[in-house]
Amino acid sequence: MKNSLFLIALCGFFWSSCQNDNNKEAVQEIRGGSGPNSSLIRNPVSADLPLDTNQLARITYTEPEFDFGEVKEGEVVEHEFEFTNSGNIPLTILGARSSCGCTVPEWPRDPIQPGGKGVIKAKFNTEGKLREQKKTIYITANTYPNETRVMLKGMVHAQ
Repeated sequence: MKNSLFLIALCGFFWSSCQNDNNKEAVQEIRGGSGPNSSLIRNPVSADLPLDTNQLARITYTEPEFDFGEVKEGEVVEHEFEFTNSGNIPLTILGARSSCGCTVPEWPRDPIQPGGKGVIKAKFNTEGKLREQKKTIYITANTYPNETRVMLKGMVHAQ
């Protein structure tokens, strides 16, 4: 009898704890912030789709893919990817990373005004990299989508 009552009480506890909480005050939006990128966090894009992409920066590359042709192993390939902020607000690049440690990107740290231009510099060290190579650089910014890509590609021959 005691086991039956305990089992019923336990089931009642689990049933009541698994109910949806309809308290709409439980989730609150956090506003404000004094960090250097706090305004970027308030991005007017929902998790599903953009609400208003006119209020975002847009990055447009002159040449998103660069073919460096054929080089000998050990050479350092350098290229500048030119871009324009074709959006309506200042473009801030938060970071750039490459698909390989052999490729090092450099990007402008200051905001690029609407209509302004900038460059992302890429250096690819071909040491130990033979045959066809494709190195992607991922750029994270206050754009939609927030990550864009540029690519270096070409052939590396042994010396």
